[in-house]
Amino acid sequence: MGAFDGAEVCKLVALNLIDSSYQPYCKPNSQLMYVHSDSNHPPNIIKEIPHTIELRLSTMAVNETVFNGSILLYKEALRKSGYKSKLTYQPQINKNQKDIAIVKLYALIDQHFPVGHRLHKIYNRNYIKYRADNKTIDFDDLTDDEFANGIVKVGLCAMNKKTNARPMKEILNRLQRFYLINFQIFPDELTLNEPVENWPVVDCLISFYSRGFPLAKAIEYAHLRKPLVLNDLEMQYQLQDRREVYRLLEEEGLEVPNYAIFNRDKQGNPESGEEIEEYDDTIIVNGKTLTKPFVEKPVSAEDHNIYIYYPSSAGGGCQILFRKIGSRSSVYSSESRIRRTGSYIYEDFMPTDGTDVKVYTVGEEYAHAEARKSPVLDGKVDRDSLGKEVRFPVILSAHEKMIAKRVCRLFKQTVCGFDLLRANGKSLVCDVNGFSFVKTSQKYYDDCSQLLGELILQNLVPNFWIPSQIDYPQLPLSPETPAVVPVGTSMELRCVVAIIRHGDRTPKQKMKMVVSHKLFLELWDRYNGEEEGRLKLKKPKQLQEILDITRTLLEGQSSLGEVSENRLKLQQMKSVLEMYGHFSGINRKVQIKSMNDKRNYDMITKFKGRNKTTDLSISTTKSLLLILKWGGELTAMGKKQAEELGRAFRCVYPGGQGEYGRVPGFGFLRLHSTYRHDLKIYASDEGRVQVTAAAFAKGLLALEGELAPVLVSLVKSDKHVSGMLDTPGDISGTMRRVKSRLHEYLHSTVDFKKEDEEKLAPTGSTSIIKAMHEVVNPHQMCKRILRLVKTLTKQIREKCEEPGVNPESPTLYHDETLNLMRHRWEKLEKDFSGGDEFDISLIPDIYDSVKFDYVHNSNKIERVKPHLKHCQKKFLHKHTERENLNLSKYLNKNCDDVPNNDLNINASALIDGPSSLIAGPSAQVGKSSLASEYGITSSEKAAISKQMCQCFFRKIQADLHYNVHQLEDTVHRLDPSDSHNVLTPHRHVRTRLYITSESHNVNDAQWKKAADYLNEVSELNFLTQIVFMQYEDPTADPLSVNRFHIEIFFSPGAKIPDYEKSDVLLNPSTDECNVKQSDSNICVLK
Repeated sequence: MGAFDGAEVCKLVALNLIDSSYQPYCKPNSQLMYVHSDSNHPPNIIKEIPHTIELRLSTMAVNETVFNGSILLYKEALRKSGYKSKLTYQPQINKNQKDIAIVKLYALIDQHFPVGHRLHKIYNRNYIKYRADNKTIDFDDLTDDEFANGIVKVGLCAMNKKTNARPMKEILNRLQRFYLINFQIFPDELTLNEPVENWPVVDCLISFYSRGFPLAKAIEYAHLRKPLVLNDLEMQYQLQDRREVYRLLEEEGLEVPNYAIFNRDKQGNPESGEEIEEYDDTIIVNGKTLTKPFVEKPVSAEDHNIYIYYPSSAGGGCQILFRKIGSRSSVYSSESRIRRTGSYIYEDFMPTDGTDVKVYTVGEEYAHAEARKSPVLDGKVDRDSLGKEVRFPVILSAHEKMIAKRVCRLFKQTVCGFDLLRANGKSLVCDVNGFSFVKTSQKYYDDCSQLLGELILQNLVPNFWIPSQIDYPQLPLSPETPAVVPVGTSMELRCVVAIIRHGDRTPKQKMKMVVSHKLFLELWDRYNGEEEGRLKLKKPKQLQEILDITRTLLEGQSSLGEVSENRLKLQQMKSVLEMYGHFSGINRKVQIKSMNDKRNYDMITKFKGRNKTTDLSISTTKSLLLILKWGGELTAMGKKQAEELGRAFRCVYPGGQGEYGRVPGFGFLRLHSTYRHDLKIYASDEGRVQVTAAAFAKGLLALEGELAPVLVSLVKSDKHVSGMLDTPGDISGTMRRVKSRLHEYLHSTVDFKKEDEEKLAPTGSTSIIKAMHEVVNPHQMCKRILRLVKTLTKQIREKCEEPGVNPESPTLYHDETLNLMRHRWEKLEKDFSGGDEFDISLIPDIYDSVKFDYVHNSNKIERVKPHLKHCQKKFLHKHTERENLNLSKYLNKNCDDVPNNDLNINASALIDGPSSLIAGPSAQVGKSSLASEYGITSSEKAAISKQMCQCFFRKIQADLHYNVHQLEDTVHRLDPSDSHNVLTPHRHVRTRLYITSESHNVNDAQWKKAADYLNEVSELNFLTQIVFMQYEDPTADPLSVNRFHIEIFFSPGAKIPDYEKSDVLLNPSTDECNVKQSDSNICVLK
């Protein structure tokens, strides 16, 4: 074959008898052919062909000059066969020289690695082989001292601050174990002040940029001395520019966040062709739209002042990230406008569940990942006893390892660090930092030093490189609390699923008015209202436009023409829109519907019916129905309750000891911080639900600061979550039929009888039957409610007219004015009563307002305070706390001397009255005792529950089946192989929290014990919880029915506080919250 033909030719030698010289000889007309480099021969054969020819020709040439004159034919033949190797003369060592070198080598091995030495098994005469080629050391010129000091000189060229850092020292100490390597550190005095010609000559250079480092001089030195450079120096210029980093990543096909770049010149002016537009919750950068939350990064990688802007629905403002200062890495700011100086990259904010992942590579085949608490959450840096930031190693997926390999190769950085974003099922690269070391991992130090040493020796002295195995001491393990439940056998906690209702909120309110002024019509046309016949306006800019129109109409300028809109309602709308002094979050919204559009016929009919208008025809004059909605916001007390409940929730995990006051959930916090806890928090799209979820997460994870960063980072609320947790827009025919029957029963003018109980409570619900006994006659109870409401509204009107009282001043809770409170109650009074008929559907709204004012505003109505104190003290003196639900019954019997204008008597009367029968915010239970609106018979309950909660139920079922099928889809999981300070690295708990409103706080359990308990519950309050805890017996057979054990916890939520304690709750700044949970029961099921 061709390769061997060439070898045959090389065996011929031409001798010169005159001067005794010799040279390779090739027959005339001989054609040299070699195996092509792309052939299917083994790679080692292909690789060795040029080297073999090189050695043969060197042996046949008397010297290098003769060699160079004889290789032209062979070089051409190699080129045609696809080889790019150059043929270089290899000086020959005679046998005598070789023997001397081997003897010296063996002597040094015997001296430095005698029998008994821990490395003798590796470095001994049997394992050392000698090869003489151009890469070997000339042992004749090598002294014993030179060998002892190392034969490979490695230079470390960086700023003193970096070379003296603990990670670098740890690596260097371990590299000293390689006897063939000697290190030379280039101090700052040398690199900054001396020319590169005076720098030490080294075989390998480790050099990297940091602030103040002369990178240009390091590049000049590398060109001068040509050492092996581990981290490419020219590429480090590009690493300093985030724009170049993103460009290279995209060219490589690596996924990065969606981004846009805006460049300004040194004077701060936009560069040619650069445009940026800023709106309330969006920006448009050079035609590309980004919606908040988004990230604003300076283009310079050395500038760490990164801003994250939040949408107004989450509270607005921004989180400012910076290099760690003490225990802070970020702060929250109310600033919502982007910066106007400098060049920036704007990119989508990626929700990473509050975790940052940093990947460190050492060569293309090694990647170490660590996770830490994201500075976005609260800016507090978690540090250990040594003051180091707490980080824990996590496992990388195969895809992420490939990303690390490609990043290392792309940027030509052997030692490289980059940030990985794990979000929405993807792994994206967002920053490449270049040369980076792990701060505290002993295993990483061992691996890194081993890999660097082997890499240097393999490239510089491959003939004398032999892998070394070094044993390192293990660190002591820290104690932990076993995750067991005391039920006779050791059980590991595997999964926690909780469904939680939102916290205390303001009453939901709305105001309707017909508008036809040209300013409203222009607004309607501007937002293209005719397309769907309706508009929804909730953005700050849109609400500001409505407020401006309202103010203009109230000023009554003659140029505006006639103003037909109700002036009182305009004033009310102005007061509502001016509340809080700013538009932040979804706490107000305006709907506008065309009264001339047939698509709105049902709505118009209902509106005209309530307003006693008989003409139901569509008007020919263009007019709009404006609906202003506000309220339903989480109160300051609700936030405190949710945060306190989050802290209390830690006690269900190992180490909580059931007393979060004494032992503040240390076991849970350690479990979570060591990435053995998979936490996901889901919330529906209602503002109060999302803020409750954020406050709960803040308490659960011991976070600090504002809720906006927590909400955006940890709480998941998209269209899929909303579809699962929100009530469907179109209720089923079954639910309509149930409502119709329920209203028919509750409009009865006769007393309830025994047969009525069978109709309204066929399932035997204790709470419903008890409520029927309390109500007695629905019509009479409605009359009594109306009388109480009328008395209350009269009292509020009198309060507004008192001297010195400003009814427009926000003196009530949550910045509500007396006029707004009066409107709220007058509207309820008007809509509830229709002559001798009553709108039963408004009882939940009445109860909602009663409970809110009882908790937050009762101290504003001074005249009833002494009576209430007297009655309540008397009642509590005689009855236990468990009987407190019957307060209204006691007041009716024992406080006849108290006038019925008592707001708190109203609340008490409604608590045990019809609110237990009428569905609404105060009537919600699990499936076993749902309010009648969600079904009267068992079959109706099942049908309605299936429609409303089927997707939700399947999701919970999947959560509990996760451990049964042993799935491995966790995003962040502790790496057991590098967890020396964690006693149980394989422990892993999955937590799923679902924060929702009333209708989804249900339970599909069919177990009698749970159903019997729920039947006793008359009301589910704010923060009602259903918690599923799944335990596993690790010793049980995988197919055994006894392998898993489930406990179900239920609490009907926060109690209405006693009147005497309510004053504490009125002050949102107080540290006391006094969240009282109703007694919870436990149903243990297998």
